Amino acid sequence: MVRLDLYDYLGKRKEYGGDFLRVRIHSPSLQAGASGHIKDYRNGTYLVNFTLFWEGAVRVSLLLIHPSEGVSALWAARKKGFDKIAFTGQFLNGTAAVLTPCGFNISGRAELCEYRDERDQEVFYCVKPKNVPCEAFVLLKSSNKPVSYLTDLEQRLLKRSNIGVAIPEHFGEIHVLTCNRGNSTPSKQCSVGMRSPPFPSGFVWHDQWYPVFCRLPGLGTLNQINTCLQRKMVYFMGDSTVRQWMEYLTNTVRTLKIFDAHGIGKLQNLLAVDMAGNIQLQWKKHGHPITAHSYTMKDHSYVAREIDNLAGDRDTAVVVSLGQHFRPFPIKLFIRRILNVRAAIQHLLLRSPGTRVIIKTENTQEMPTDPERFSDFHGYAQYLAARDVFRDLKVGIIDAWDITVAYATTEIHPPDQVIGSQVNLFLSYIC
Repeated sequence: MVRLDLYDYLGKRKEYGGDFLRVRIHSPSLQAGASGHIKDYRNGTYLVNFTLFWEGAVRVSLLLIHPSEGVSALWAARKKGFDKIAFTGQFLNGTAAVLTPCGFNISGRAELCEYRDERDQEVFYCVKPKNVPCEAFVLLKSSNKPVSYLTDLEQRLLKRSNIGVAIPEHFGEIHVLTCNRGNSTPSKQCSVGMRSPPFPSGFVWHDQWYPVFCRLPGLGTLNQINTCLQRKMVYFMGDSTVRQWMEYLTNTVRTLKIFDAHGIGKLQNLLAVDMAGNIQLQWKKHGHPITAHSYTMKDHSYVAREIDNLAGDRDTAVVVSLGQHFRPFPIKLFIRRILNVRAAIQHLLLRSPGTRVIIKTENTQEMPTDPERFSDFHGYAQYLAARDVFRDLKVGIIDAWDITVAYATTEIHPPDQVIGSQVNLFLSYIC
C-alpha cells in the first residue's frame, strides 16, 4: 500500500479529492506490470493498493493525469454541447456533390434531414441541400471545430506539460519474495458469464497478460488458433481498436483472406474468410459518431441494429467495442448507446443462448494535446459506465483499460504484444 498526500501549487495540503491518477507497478527486466486500486478519501489523501503478483525488484509509478480542478473543468465542459466536432455531409445531386453541415444538434431555422431510429431514440441531422432529397446522403467526414468551453485559466491548467506529471518516488524499489502460500493460479477456465472481473483483473509477466480471475487454456500457437476458429463466425463491431483484433488474426492465420469490399478509406468494413476451415471474420464500424475520418453512409448502422440482424448459434461470436469516438460529446450520448446495445445483446441471448458475446472496454491513448476533446478522463468515465451496464449479462468482459495501464502503452492503437494478449483472452472465451 502507498499513501499519497497531495498539495497545491503553493505547498498547502489539499482538503478535497477528485484528482485523476494513474498508478502501476512494474519490473522492466521481467517485462512485468500491473495496475493498482486507488481509494480516494476526499480529503487530499489517497491509498493505493498494489497486488504483488511476481518476485523480484518492483518499481512504483504514480502519475497525476489531471488535478481535481482540471477534472471539474473537463466534466463541466463536456456537458455543454456537441459543437467540438464538425460534421460535413456529402449529398449527390445527379453527379455533382453538394456539401452541408451535419450533427447531433443543429440550431437555426434551416430545413433539416432527420435520420432517426425511433425505437432506440438515436438521431442525426443534416441541413437539407436545396433541391436534393435526404436519401441522397452518401458520405460524411468530421474534423475538430475551433470551439472550447474552457476559460483561459482552465486551458492553462490543461496544457500538455501539466498532464501525466510523475509524482516523486522516495521509497525506491520494492524487493518481493515468495510467501509460500501455495498455488494461487485460478482453477476455472475463462468463459463467458463469469462474474465481472476485479480490478486489477490481471498482470503482465514476460510481456504476456495473465488474468487473475480465470485460467487461460493456452491458445498461443498457430495450430491452436486455427483449431479454435474452425467453423466460427466472428463479428467485430465498433471502433478501430477492435478492428486491430481482426487485423492481428488475419496477419497470424495466413489462410484467412481479406475480401475486397470496395469501401472508402481506412474505415471500410472488413470481411475475411478461410474456405477450408469454414471461418468467417467481419468488422463493421459503429454508428455516429466517428471522428477524424471520411466514410460512406451506405454501410453504416448502429451496433444494436447489427446485433438484431444476427441469428446466432454456438459457433457465432460477437465482439463489441465502443468509446474512443464518444469522448468529445456529452456522456449521455454514450450511455444511451450502450444501453441500447445491452438490450440488443439480451434479445440475442434469448433467441440464441449459445452465442458468445464479448465486451472489449475502452483502452488508454496518447496524452493528448487536446484534452478537452480526447482526455483519458473522458475515456475512464465511459469505461466505468460500460462495466456497470454490462456487469450482469452472460458475456465475457475484456478489460482493455486495465491491460493497457499494466503495459503502460501510450497509443490509441496499442502494439502487437498488447493486441496479442487481448486476442488470446478473447479466444479463450469462445473456445
